[in-house]
Amino acid sequence: MKLYPIHTGNFKLDGGAMFGVVPKTLWQKTNPPDEKNMCDWAMRSLLIEDGNRLMLIDCGIGNKQSEKFFSHYYLHGEHTMDSSLQALGFHRDDITDIFLTHLHFDHCGGAIERNGEGKFRPAFAHAKFWSNKNHWKWATEPNAREKASFLTENIQPIEESGQLNWIARDSGVYTKEAFPNIDVFFADGHTESQMIPHIKYKGKTLVFMADLLPSTGHIPLPYVMGYDTRPLLTLDEKGKFLQRAADEEFVLFLEHDAVNECCTVEHTEKGVRLKDSFSFSSCFGA
Repeated sequence: MKLYPIHTGNFKLDGGAMFGVVPKTLWQKTNPPDEKNMCDWAMRSLLIEDGNRLMLIDCGIGNKQSEKFFSHYYLHGEHTMDSSLQALGFHRDDITDIFLTHLHFDHCGGAIERNGEGKFRPAFAHAKFWSNKNHWKWATEPNAREKASFLTENIQPIEESGQLNWIARDSGVYTKEAFPNIDVFFADGHTESQMIPHIKYKGKTLVFMADLLPSTGHIPLPYVMGYDTRPLLTLDEKGKFLQRAADEEFVLFLEHDAVNECCTVEHTEKGVRLKDSFSFSSCFGA
């Protein structure tokens, strides 16, 4: 098995929305905003090469939305999905599986593209798309709070393509060996049944954090996004997860941190806090 970070570009979101009730005087120390109160965020995917399987975890925002839509998010940076894959010698047609942690547009928008006639189709023609039934129902029958994040054009074409597959959620919050060397933790605070993969790699456990922990700045327990539908549940989920991450020395792969690809955490007198932040390659090699 080999793992590769895939950078698909950066965008901006309001700092207040990203840190909820935490005052700006605190969160700006780790995530400085611009003059419009917008902070930089990455859209970082992870590619897993395992035998004949080439699995991509999340796929960024894509490029099919309108100019007006993108104007709200200030896309920037040199990276794209295609350029990042090409740098590793891969093409999107090589991808066999797309693991979607959840269906908010910045995580799944790149799954669908427009064809030459302006119609929607999967951007990964040969891939199976993996979600779970609980989250799919939540996303296709959205509540008013999340409706703007669940875009029909990102979701419906996946089902219509016949490429949609399900990861079963066991009675608890973990599904063991959903794929070889990959367990899945289901977190319900941000959105229903967000999937957080735990990957056994080179003697360590690498956890793709998605929106359970967007950045190193979100490690203290009260630092919960305003986007979370059940913030008190996030507090509980994040607290239990971080305790385990510190105990078992997990490596946390950060999808949205614009500066840090990975980090570890440790126990302190103030609770679990950042231990180290580092690039993926410095931990696992090129």
